[in-house]
Amino acid sequence: MPEIFVDADACPVRDEVIRVADRHELIVHIVCNGGIRPSRDPRIRIVVVPDGPDAADDWIAERIDAGDIAITADIPLAARCLKKGAQVLNHDGKPFTEAGIGMALAMRDLNQTLRETGEISGFNRGFSGRDRSRFLEALENAVRTAKR
Repeated sequence: MPEIFVDADACPVRDEVIRVADRHELIVHIVCNGGIRPSRDPRIRIVVVPDGPDAADDWIAERIDAGDIAITADIPLAARCLKKGAQVLNHDGKPFTEAGIGMALAMRDLNQTLRETGEISGFNRGFSGRDRSRFLEALENAVRTAKR
């Protein structure tokens, strides 16, 4: 059975992941730096990693396997998970794919450079109900694909 790995710090869809996983009786690893309450459900595993750059990313990338599903907005982590054969979804339901990850990494690097030089300022658009709905549909489809 596939497992779901959630890069949980600043993740707006943890509850949705748990609902879908519960319906399919899947194990969920919620990986964070702390601040998330333990779950009574034995399939929901809260993993607290030490503070530090990429600690949660490294934990996920070391343990995820082909057929598993990762939930993250972190593009380098998405690339690492794709390399291992996992499906990867952004919080808004958009999948990261092998075909598009190179461009996503390049755009991330370009935007970081533009922010550092002051050419643009940081802006994250809000998370909408439409994003939540798209995420639920995408996760349901990813789980069904992984279970085949």
